[in-house]
Amino acid sequence: MSAMTAVPAPGNAEAIAHYVARLAFETDVSDVAADLAAAEPGIVVVDSRGVESWEQGHIQGAVHLPTAEIAARAATLIPEGVTVVTYCWGPGCNGATRAALEFARLGYPVKEMLGGFEYWAREGFPVETASGVTRHPVDSLTAPVTGIACAC
Repeated sequence: MSAMTAVPAPGNAEAIAHYVARLAFETDVSDVAADLAAAEPGIVVVDSRGVESWEQGHIQGAVHLPTAEIAARAATLIPEGVTVVTYCWGPGCNGATRAALEFARLGYPVKEMLGGFEYWAREGFPVETASGVTRHPVDSLTAPVTGIACAC
């Protein structure tokens, strides 16, 4: 028996519901980068990491709001009615999930950015530090090195 099909794939209705739900809760670095570049209104990107991590580098234009401070400070930093996009270090960290939960508890529409800061930097998007904005070389395992979008 196939290891992959030992548990059968769901029926189409269940699969559609599952994937629609995932897209409702998650976004990816390419979509966030495109929206930021287009200056799409109504989106606020939140870096939920600590100060040391923020200073090491963050998404240009992101708001720094560590998870432990969201409940106390969100109302003063994040306008009502915007969609919040949370990120943390990367796929091995669930900090963005915890931050998204805090924003949901406060009533904000929220999505978690898959890949986090790691994939943002690995895909060559702008990284801001105290010394300015830089771009890391594109990692060919995460994005096309030609600069052309993956078209997914």
